[in-house]
Amino acid sequence: MAGEWIRWPVNVLARFGGEPVAFGGDYNPEQWDESVWPQDVRLMREAGVNLVTVGVFAWAALQPGPGRWTFGWLDRVLDLLHAGEIAVDLATATASPPPWLTTMHPEVLPVDRHGRTMAQGGRQAWSPSSAVYREHSLALVEKLAERYGDHPALALWHVSNELGGHNSRCYGDASAAAFRAWLRDRYRDSLQELNAAWNTSAWSQTYTAWEQIQPPRLTYTDSNPTQVLDFDRFSSDQLREQLRAETAVLRRLTPTVPVTTNLVLFDAGKNMNYSSWTDGMDLIASDHYSRPAADAQTELALSADRARGLARGKPWLLMETATGATSWRPVNPAKAPGRLRRDMFSHLARGADGICFFQWRAARAGAERFHSAMLPHAGADSRKFREVAALGAELAACAEVRGSEVVADCALLFCEESWWAAERESHPHNGLSYLDTVLNWYGSLRDAGVTVDVVPPSAGLSGYRLIVVPLLYLVCDADAAALAAAAAAGATVLVTYFSGIVDPLDRVRLGGYPGAFRELLGVRVEEFAPLPEGESVRIDGITGPAPVATWHEEIDLTDAEAAAWYVSGDLTGRPAVTRAARGAGEAWYVGVELAAAARAALVAELVKRSGVTAAAGGLETVTRRSAAHDYVFLINHGDTGATVPGSGTDLLDGSVHRGSVTVPAGGARVLRRER
Repeated sequence: MAGEWIRWPVNVLARFGGEPVAFGGDYNPEQWDESVWPQDVRLMREAGVNLVTVGVFAWAALQPGPGRWTFGWLDRVLDLLHAGEIAVDLATATASPPPWLTTMHPEVLPVDRHGRTMAQGGRQAWSPSSAVYREHSLALVEKLAERYGDHPALALWHVSNELGGHNSRCYGDASAAAFRAWLRDRYRDSLQELNAAWNTSAWSQTYTAWEQIQPPRLTYTDSNPTQVLDFDRFSSDQLREQLRAETAVLRRLTPTVPVTTNLVLFDAGKNMNYSSWTDGMDLIASDHYSRPAADAQTELALSADRARGLARGKPWLLMETATGATSWRPVNPAKAPGRLRRDMFSHLARGADGICFFQWRAARAGAERFHSAMLPHAGADSRKFREVAALGAELAACAEVRGSEVVADCALLFCEESWWAAERESHPHNGLSYLDTVLNWYGSLRDAGVTVDVVPPSAGLSGYRLIVVPLLYLVCDADAAALAAAAAAGATVLVTYFSGIVDPLDRVRLGGYPGAFRELLGVRVEEFAPLPEGESVRIDGITGPAPVATWHEEIDLTDAEAAAWYVSGDLTGRPAVTRAARGAGEAWYVGVELAAAARAALVAELVKRSGVTAAAGGLETVTRRSAAHDYVFLINHGDTGATVPGSGTDLLDGSVHRGSVTVPAGGARVLRRER
């Protein structure tokens, strides 16, 4: 990852007196009469917009037929934006192929696991393995780069859009052939090695020719778990190769313009192994849409911290979020007054150096016509537009925060492959949710005032006082060893149940659970004991008296000690939570699904024992640090004002605070203080 940032046009720098916090959104001028465009630019300036994404779904408008190109409208749009001192994040327009392409080449269309070909008429109607799609998409990218590479408005290239958001898995014949080629490379052209890795002697699945291997299409029974896992890896790699292929064209023709793509870092983004994508990206850009649930703020913060983890601690760009309601969930609630501001300052606090939305102007027609926008259907005389303009002014006042980095001494390990594998069928409990488990532990840390780096297991772990490892079902030897080394060096490590169970081939690690972490944790489990719905037991100890449902297990201590134990059920008196001294640190094991209060009690103890930094006062508190200053973000999600210790100058209103600071109900402050 090159770590480059937006290449701001000179006139934008002059307009803001230096590099601003990026602020804007997706702009779809092709959906509107050209007479509307000047009004758009005028209102963008009024709102403080400095960056817009253009052309995301414009392939059909740019190339209405084979060999036909219509760039005139886009020329005028970019010229108009440049005259308005607004930078352009120019999309490669490859997100959705035009109808003429899928009609001429129906083999481009993706095929689902049931063998059904997806039709043109939605979006992302292309197979990641289609050579025809790849050829036509790269031709489009080349045309755009040749024509606009020197345009003065161009600040950033935007490859495709939410790669894999809808078409991450294709089971057609082209994908089958590409899958076989991927497998031959992975297993060194050895069927013997593949058969051993997949344990194909089970259920008479041994392959004697490569042509016999298919994607894991629909079967009567569960599919081979390693075949499915490898297909997941292959599918993510196919999308990554599309990203890299488009990026290569852009870098060849416009080497000084940074390149990114928008990663799907919310619930729809499960199927991509983003940890393996980032080396090819100049900057990390994220899309996030809050889910309408009680834990929405926790999930937002997790997504932002994950974006920062993928950026390896460097600033990142929030490429898309909603000013209000989305349009694709069963119910799409609006955001209450003030929530937009709090949400965006939460992203900024957690390392974003840019805040952008889908979309600039609410669409009048089309599938996303009821999706919220910066400029709503009601127009500029609306609460939403006034909120957006006020946010733009406040972000402009925070320009000096740019480039600073979040201070965190706690890590939570997040693994996409473990997410995939842990939620497969044929497990002891087939109702476990990887993301919910992660959110539960992350939420307890957040509630305790701890800022968390959400990082892949392969990340460097030095410097972290506390490392939380939720449901890391699949882990390689090197990552398990790194975790043990971190504990020996002084970190407090917590590992939950159903972690360390299998190797990267989804093969159970023999000798007792938790497999790869037995030695680190000083425990051994012979058999899982998941609890059927409606059944529960009770534990006591460091967690306080608490109920346990969903999962428990019989733990044998090797050189650990019990920190909590069962006080009811068949395992009465046996350990439920354990602690082991490891060098200068500790290793904790949680062999049960803890209720929220018990989890909070345990986290409080871990915070105390590890010495990890924790903010007091009940506010969302995150610190970003530059060479000269700390920037302390204080966000009050409550309905009453709160006063906490603190000093500094608030960048938002200029107020000076000495010793204590009051944040009004639903408010936010950004305190600058000298280091």
